[in-house]
Amino acid sequence: MFIEWRRRPPTRTIGKEKKMPLGVMPQQGKQTIGHIVTRLGKRPGDPPVTIPVAEVLETVPGIPTREEDVTFYSREYPVDTLNVDERASRDWGNRLRDMNPEMRAIRRDHEHLNRPIIEAGRLQGGMEPTAKPVPGTDVTEAIRAKARALGFLEVGFTKYDRRYTYVRMRDRIEYEHAIALAWEQDYEPTQSIPSIPAEIVHSGTYRTMGAAALKLCDYIRSLGYHAQQHSPNDNTGVYHPMCVAAGIGQMGACGYLLTPHEGGRCRIMLISTDAQVTYDQPVDYGIHAFCQICQVCVSRCPGRALMPGKVWWRGIEKNKLYFKRCRPVMARYLGCGICMKVCPVQKYGMKKVMEHFVETGEVLGKGTDALEGYTLEDRGYFGPNQLPVFDSQFFDMPHGKAEDWAFEVLVNKLRKAGSLTSPEGEKALAEFKTEIGGMSAQQGRGSQVSAVTKSG
Repeated sequence: MFIEWRRRPPTRTIGKEKKMPLGVMPQQGKQTIGHIVTRLGKRPGDPPVTIPVAEVLETVPGIPTREEDVTFYSREYPVDTLNVDERASRDWGNRLRDMNPEMRAIRRDHEHLNRPIIEAGRLQGGMEPTAKPVPGTDVTEAIRAKARALGFLEVGFTKYDRRYTYVRMRDRIEYEHAIALAWEQDYEPTQSIPSIPAEIVHSGTYRTMGAAALKLCDYIRSLGYHAQQHSPNDNTGVYHPMCVAAGIGQMGACGYLLTPHEGGRCRIMLISTDAQVTYDQPVDYGIHAFCQICQVCVSRCPGRALMPGKVWWRGIEKNKLYFKRCRPVMARYLGCGICMKVCPVQKYGMKKVMEHFVETGEVLGKGTDALEGYTLEDRGYFGPNQLPVFDSQFFDMPHGKAEDWAFEVLVNKLRKAGSLTSPEGEKALAEFKTEIGGMSAQQGRGSQVSAVTKSG
């Protein structure tokens, strides 16, 4: 079942001055180039890549930011990982995915294979350098070259911004510089999203980059400095702002970091260090304005979870994701990821997309099945202007921290039972105690790992 997608878009500011409806081209035909971005080639030895940015797409390097607001929210309303703040829905989603035997096998294999990489990553910060640094030697380009040789797609340097660190992780951050890293996810499986092959490559990318980061930490120590790994599967905070500050991409409307070579088809992480490095600068790739014209990910999201206009959120101007409409689709449809699949920058690369826009004033691939089409298991194929329809119960899910949700469930059961001492009430209380006990045991195992990390 599908519907025709014909939402009337609101207006927004595009570029520096002009206002027009979201999703509408500023003008047809050839555009004036405002500036050209030059980046290293995709792989070592490849020629540099030049990306023309149309004048109408020029905004600011990086992300429009109100620094005082970022500082305020970090101090007064610090963030924590969704794995804690939305643990109830995460566990619910895993249970749904585990009903698919292949998805269950992928998740369990990934957890088994990835655990030693995560644990090794946690130990990195306390390991001592294996050589003495050469006084006065800047090692920025040596580290960049090594990272690219190891396979990292993008490498940038900036200050580690502690304002984006998760509240429970703040005592783990030891070093002041951040190395922002991106690793490419294989092209072909990604084009089949949502699918089992896409989930396999998604999990495998995390493990591959995690192992490569351990080698990069070893190399930094060989230069005479400390290195601390911030794993993509054991996040210490929100990495995107630092990746933008390091110049390796800009934020897209889908919530992904869009990198110059592969758009959002990559995974990101950080390494913090005390090495003598020079910071890169944020770059205006034109993405901040381009996404407001493109809007493909917004219009193709099966859960309608992507907001078309930008809002100010915790001091950052961004397109805000509606989590409660995203998680249910991810849980029921193989991790979803359709917003990644339908992004033209992911499919064609930023250079081709921006060159096409400069020549035509149009978004490459927009309105075509090749870019916008996808298939949902049990519902069939959806082409441009077609979206699935879900009833309201589809989006019902647990919310909040696991222990808070368990208590809410207990209260509802006791109301139905009418009494705590009734058989139903005693059963509900026993189930609650068992569930809370399991959570405490799991947290205890995590604390033991943290203790080993700190003592190491």
